[in-house]
Amino acid sequence: MTIGDALARATARLAEAGVESARLESELLLARACDDCARALLYAELNREMTDEQLEAFDANLVRREMREPLAYILGEWGFRRLTLKTDRRALIPRPETEIVVERALEHVREIEEPEVLDVGTGTGAIALAIADELPTARVTALDVSQDALSLARENLELTGINGRVRLVEHDLTSGLGKANFDLVVSNPPYVEPDELPRLQPEVRDWEPHVALVASGATEKLAQAATEALRPGGWLVLEVAAGAGERVERLLSEVGFENVAITPDLAGRDRVAEGRWGGPSD
Repeated sequence: MTIGDALARATARLAEAGVESARLESELLLARACDDCARALLYAELNREMTDEQLEAFDANLVRREMREPLAYILGEWGFRRLTLKTDRRALIPRPETEIVVERALEHVREIEEPEVLDVGTGTGAIALAIADELPTARVTALDVSQDALSLARENLELTGINGRVRLVEHDLTSGLGKANFDLVVSNPPYVEPDELPRLQPEVRDWEPHVALVASGATEKLAQAATEALRPGGWLVLEVAAGAGERVERLLSEVGFENVAITPDLAGRDRVAEGRWGGPSD
């Protein structure tokens, strides 16, 4: 079978399975099967015959995608800002929306000489590693309650070579976040309401870890715990559900944060809530 024939067949199969970006994902799966060649090279070699080994690997991954396993889990890696991170079912897939969280977080600590940063619910380590990568003076503590997620974050820490400035810690948010040690607390907490779960795409609903997805009051706990973990003048930056900006903005203000603001994503949906901690009131 030629590369062109395989691409056409895969596109039809993924479209039939309900994958919205069937053509693009077929190209990525095919590029992986063809010894990780660049997508652009596929179109220069559409008439080239694939080897039996390539066809077998391609079809195996195609079947996985037809079952709606996320492409990032099949490929085993995913891009996030300047990094390429290992991805599997131990943690949520890093998403473009979360890159905005990192951008807002960096904005608040760029001018601090050696900022202390706390990433709560680190998952793959995406936020913690991106901040450490883009701000070499930062010292980052990354927390997660999941040992599986932390093992994946540790693999990504080693993969990216960001050593010595990111500390991984198993920790449950219900135990608080410590006392006034951080210039920044940042998090992508679980915020999918339980009744919304059945309506999610199967890639999310059936494959990604529910502990990192489903809201259990994490945003509220984070807002309160951050008031003790932040130094006066420190910032809390949170990812929020689309449409939840007003509610979270009100929550942060009620807890005592100042300069509270909501930043939308590229689609104009509420995505990041942030606030400055001025210290306890008299």
